[in-house]
Amino acid sequence: MFTPLIDAVITLVIAFAVSALVVGRLIPFLKKKQFKQYVREEGPQSHLKKTGTPSMGGIGIISGAVIAALIMGLVTGTLSLNTLMPMAAMLLYALIGFIDDYEKAIKKNNLGLNAKQKLVMQFGFSLAVALYAYFFSGGAGVSSSSIWIPLFNVYLELGILYIPFVVFVMIAFSNAVNLTDGLDGLASGITALVAFFMVTAGLAFGFTGEVLFFGGIAGGCLGFLLYNRNPAKIFMGDTGSMALGGALAAGGIMMKLEFILAVAGLIYVMEALSVIIQVGVFKKTGKRVFKMAPLHHHFELCGMTEQKVVFMFWGITLGFCLLATLIMNI
Repeated sequence: MFTPLIDAVITLVIAFAVSALVVGRLIPFLKKKQFKQYVREEGPQSHLKKTGTPSMGGIGIISGAVIAALIMGLVTGTLSLNTLMPMAAMLLYALIGFIDDYEKAIKKNNLGLNAKQKLVMQFGFSLAVALYAYFFSGGAGVSSSSIWIPLFNVYLELGILYIPFVVFVMIAFSNAVNLTDGLDGLASGITALVAFFMVTAGLAFGFTGEVLFFGGIAGGCLGFLLYNRNPAKIFMGDTGSMALGGALAAGGIMMKLEFILAVAGLIYVMEALSVIIQVGVFKKTGKRVFKMAPLHHHFELCGMTEQKVVFMFWGITLGFCLLATLIMNI
């Protein structure tokens, strides 16, 4: 009998193969259908050359993660509603991103859905996740409406307040991952690391089914990275970044590891905060804290090459994953 960790690694390998295969087939298809990236003119000038690169590559990541997790879930007998829910969240958030990417491709600009339209859809899907988690999340002996507090190793009962908490986590995380997807290989590499960390974290808490999906996410991202590394042949688009954010958050919520996920994925948090700080300070003072937000663009404009910024952020993420492991075991 395979151990749960080996099961997760096998899921990763299957997802890697499926993702690589799907993305390889997607590139010529998307080029033919003119589903291309339109780079913001106000962004770094060095990125303008990326205009025309196929987008919506997140379809490959999603395919790899979902197919691999379903196969291994059936093989191991761990497939349940609680393991299917993060997959459903991934698909729902992918739908938001797909509509956004499709709008951009049709209108041939980088606008897509407006902020209000995205938020309304995110809120609706997040509320559905929150209601399910309110009744069915957690493990044996753990209240479904509680959250685990690291360091203190206690579960805090939130009652009905658990629902808005989950809605906030879902919306915040999906948008944070979306903001991180700005350089070749950045979001896919970071998410592969964070997802594999969540495999080890979930196993430490006895979740043998949910972790298969995280293994699938890691493998899907690595398969996509074959084509997304610099210079990228394809971008994941909002289809991928929104789906990944929703999937990571939903999986963490089901295992009560929201705060540990935030530590491991602290790069996502930093990217989102850089935008909030930049906009807030500029509105009040007319001055900019960063040369450009999100944070990865600041380092680019400080003179670092795109590849160096990506490698630096990968390394920092690995450090955050180790920090999360330390916190989890205190």
